[in-house]
Amino acid sequence: MKPSIVPTILGGIIAILIFCLETFQLNLVEKFLMYAAFVIVPLVILLLSYDEQNKQQKMIYAAIKLLQLPAALLALASVMANKTWGLGSTAVPGNLSLGWLLFTLLLGIYGLTVIVNHKGRAGEIAIGAGLIYFFIGGIWFSLYQYQLDLFQVKHTTHALSSAHFHFSSAIVPIFIGMLGRIMTKKSWYPWVVAIDIIGPLLIAVGIIFSKPIEYIGVTLFACNIAIYTTYLLAYLKKGSLRNKSTFFLVLSCIAFYTIVVISMCYPLLKNMFSLTIHDFIPVYGLLHAFGFVLCGLIGWVYMIGSLKEKKLAYGT
Repeated sequence: MKPSIVPTILGGIIAILIFCLETFQLNLVEKFLMYAAFVIVPLVILLLSYDEQNKQQKMIYAAIKLLQLPAALLALASVMANKTWGLGSTAVPGNLSLGWLLFTLLLGIYGLTVIVNHKGRAGEIAIGAGLIYFFIGGIWFSLYQYQLDLFQVKHTTHALSSAHFHFSSAIVPIFIGMLGRIMTKKSWYPWVVAIDIIGPLLIAVGIIFSKPIEYIGVTLFACNIAIYTTYLLAYLKKGSLRNKSTFFLVLSCIAFYTIVVISMCYPLLKNMFSLTIHDFIPVYGLLHAFGFVLCGLIGWVYMIGSLKEKKLAYGT
């Protein structure tokens, strides 16, 4: 029985409404957080459905599938209570955000089981770490909704940290872990996984405490994504898969390289058109969230699904 894509489709419809309708009165970061809750996480859950799960994992996974939509709706209610319903001065937004926090805790627990059950396998450690990073994103989201100024940093920075852990920090390790499942063994791959796990933490620490640390983390993380996309494109070029997975994974890689080119051209474009970094943030966000992350997840769902079907066919 094939995994259901209904939660992803329903979440996509809700996400489109959130982005298009002014009724919700959310800022851009909050819209991307809701997009992660309603679209990105269901795709990750769909990707995990192809894992070989033990009894414990099946129980946790069943709870994750059941609770994803209610938790996402609670997250939406949380930000709407803060912005739309005028309850920002109360504890209501924070209390509602706890539903999403507990759900991401389930994702983190599932990630721990992946790591524990596949000791020493770098790719599985990367996937497990990515799922744990969702939980860290959930913590930052609750801190933001409670409007707490943790570490002497304004609570608005917590929203950026939450978005960071819901997108790059969680998704890139999962992508690199999926790459590890299909690639031939390489001596450099464990180093890529290690840097990929450390990089998001450096970025998060840098955002709060130190810009130099943030720059180091961003540089390491960007280099890791460059290695991932380069190897993936080479694999797709010589591979036998010529289907939807190839199309979406190539789009994902192109989106990343587009971000790199725009970043390199930023000083020139800034002077030519009198632009600021705030003018580029929506462009970066759209390319990353809808290009690199969304297309990449869709591509990996098709890729792992196709490989699973071939494996079952050969097995029979």
